[in-house]
Amino acid sequence: MGYGSLTRRQFIRVGTGAMAASAGAKVTVLKPNALSAYARVVSPSDTLRFASIGTGVRGCELLQASLRVPGIECVAVCDLYDSRHEAAREAIKKDVPATRDYRKILDRKDVDAVIIATTDHQHRKVVADACAAGKDVYCEKPMSHTVEDGFAMIDAAQRGNRIIQIGSQGVSSILYAKAKDIFDSGRLGDVFMIEAYSDRNTASGAWVYPIPPDANEQTIDWNAYLDGAPNRPFDPVRFFRWRCFADYGEGLAGDLFVHLISGIHFITSTNTIARRAQSTGGLFRWKDGREFPDLIETFYDYPNFRVVLRCNLNNEGGGLLGFYGTKGTMVIKDSTLTFKPQDTRPQPESYSIYGWPTKLRDEYLKKWHEENPLPAPLDFRVDEEVETFTTPPGYDAVPDHQANFFNAVRSRKPVVENEVFGNNAAIGCHLANYAYFNKAVAVWDAGAKKIAKS
Repeated sequence: MGYGSLTRRQFIRVGTGAMAASAGAKVTVLKPNALSAYARVVSPSDTLRFASIGTGVRGCELLQASLRVPGIECVAVCDLYDSRHEAAREAIKKDVPATRDYRKILDRKDVDAVIIATTDHQHRKVVADACAAGKDVYCEKPMSHTVEDGFAMIDAAQRGNRIIQIGSQGVSSILYAKAKDIFDSGRLGDVFMIEAYSDRNTASGAWVYPIPPDANEQTIDWNAYLDGAPNRPFDPVRFFRWRCFADYGEGLAGDLFVHLISGIHFITSTNTIARRAQSTGGLFRWKDGREFPDLIETFYDYPNFRVVLRCNLNNEGGGLLGFYGTKGTMVIKDSTLTFKPQDTRPQPESYSIYGWPTKLRDEYLKKWHEENPLPAPLDFRVDEEVETFTTPPGYDAVPDHQANFFNAVRSRKPVVENEVFGNNAAIGCHLANYAYFNKAVAVWDAGAKKIAKS
């Protein structure tokens, strides 16, 4: 999303549209929570050592964010592309050992935990091997490449008694914490409708990344990259723009829907899977050989509410997450949260009675006011005002999400986004893609743990 709320690309940007919408309202700048990366101090003797498996663009972002988390130290990195070894060292400002073989990382006794930022199709094997090696895991979203992968990863984590955190950082955001407080307070009333979108309008946003000039079969371990995917001749486009291809990623659903779903699940405490999903969209602009649409919209049926998600690579709409309740509306737009209460006090009918004769209308209004007298002056309550909250300048939820993970590694207490939470969100992505490509309603069969057509 582009949400001081959700995605990394626009996380620190305060949305001008959101601020304009709340012009004139008091804006409260939120403060970091007590256990965040910005507030916590850790003794040097309590330092945790970790390694990063996958140091592409996201891997390096996670490494840079780790520098803001007290009490942790990166001691090794791994990637299948040699030049990313140096990029990782630059990210952490430290010369650490680097390898192409992640199993060498897992063999190290000085590694307490690993960050996994590989392509999606490799998550299952690396997570399973890490858990078997006794390492706690921070795994980038989406957790799984397939439904089967997700449940296998849950089994591996629970069998190894490992701490697993999935990387949708919005759920550790102070903005989402405030949204959850408002939702839990009941001030929204009954919420039956939630909508969210995450839109981009650049080549980079559409994953059309440039190919590095030194990318070739000598600098990239192509055979290791294909592990778990169909065999193909070396293709740097598939290596660097992997989100475009179903062999390695899940397109817009896996890149952006997962943030939206995770945020909705967190704020509403709905740690479950949608019952049904219907998708529409198409590939309209980025016709470069990719296999996923550049526009997708999905309708989800949850037990207590309905959700509409959209991702569009053809317009810079930013990110939005809206909750529409019977007593109020709450919208997260980029880095700003706005709560607007609705006036739900009883009101006389003001429309249809003007089709009545004057005598009948006057009688109705007189009786209504007799039955609904105005409150006494001391009991009169001024309508609640619009409330607006925003994050501090430069705030980024990624360090907080990592701090949540490493604090859990120390304490063995639950993380905010464990393997079950992450799997439920990932299955929402799989439902969206299944419905889109099959042109059918995707139904979640909880008993069989699979997706079926309606």
